Amino acid sequence: MRPRIVAGTGHRALAEAVAAALGTEPVTCETERFPDGELRPVVGDVQGADLYLVQPTGPPVNDNLVELLLLLDACRRGGARRLTALVPYFGYARQDRRTAAGQPVGARVAADLLVAAGADRLVVIDPHTAALEAMCGVPVEVLTAVPLLADALGQELSRAAVLVAPDLGAVKLVEHYGRLLRLPVAVVRKTRVSGTQVLAEELVGQVAERPAAIIDDMISTAGTVETAVKVLLAHGAVADITVATTHALLVGGAWDRLQRLPIRRLVVTDTLPVETAGASPLQVCSVAPLLADAVDLLHGDEPAVASPVQGGVGGVRAYPG
Repeated sequence: MRPRIVAGTGHRALAEAVAAALGTEPVTCETERFPDGELRPVVGDVQGADLYLVQPTGPPVNDNLVELLLLLDACRRGGARRLTALVPYFGYARQDRRTAAGQPVGARVAADLLVAAGADRLVVIDPHTAALEAMCGVPVEVLTAVPLLADALGQELSRAAVLVAPDLGAVKLVEHYGRLLRLPVAVVRKTRVSGTQVLAEELVGQVAERPAAIIDDMISTAGTVETAVKVLLAHGAVADITVATTHALLVGGAWDRLQRLPIRRLVVTDTLPVETAGASPLQVCSVAPLLADAVDLLHGDEPAVASPVQGGVGGVRAYPG
């Protein structure tokens, strides 16, 4: 029996691409939306199936998360043999610890909800926190889009380019890109003032008269990218900048902010739906083949994540952390 794909409304195009890569059709699924905001998904026949539910929990995060929970419950009650949640972008992953009294650990709450709703396993791509697996009560397969994005970057970056971590949290990620592309790394130190305002403190590395590629795991409002670009230009970098990220949330005026900057190319994946209209510097790399490969392996009861000793296969492995 082939694995079967269930498409949530969070990213139907990605779910259909994964199903096509597997040579199958998505399970019939419709989601009714009531006037008061309630959701009621209805799935087709899933009795005895090995199901893979595709639903990134990006904006609107709460709606997409609740829909995924209801889909899991509907499939469990429909008699599915095994339920795997393919959550390319895992919302609430940034809330992986408390930074002040009275705060929740949102990542743990979201993971617990998925397990309670019936998920037997979780598949994510480049989660913002390396602690997600430790928080989750079921196995978590962590995939990475880094080789995919590095290949796209390598096709146009010159050997004079420098890769830039826009904050200290992105250093290990950018060092991974540096090893793949054999390029040097620079680091911007920043202080976040609010959800949209960021102050830069200093730059470590040589960027003068060099093209730069700013790399992060996600872009939300683009405040961090904007600050990094200003620092690079102040230190003499060429005004011909590339930006790359796995998760393109692009909310809160991010597009307007990016279009005001001297960005030649924005390279992202389709872990989230990306509006491409009018976005001339945008290049979208699909993660559908990556997810399809993982589904094939998991359906055959093989691990989708390679052993660190093996060094990873085809991007199906998290970057070293």
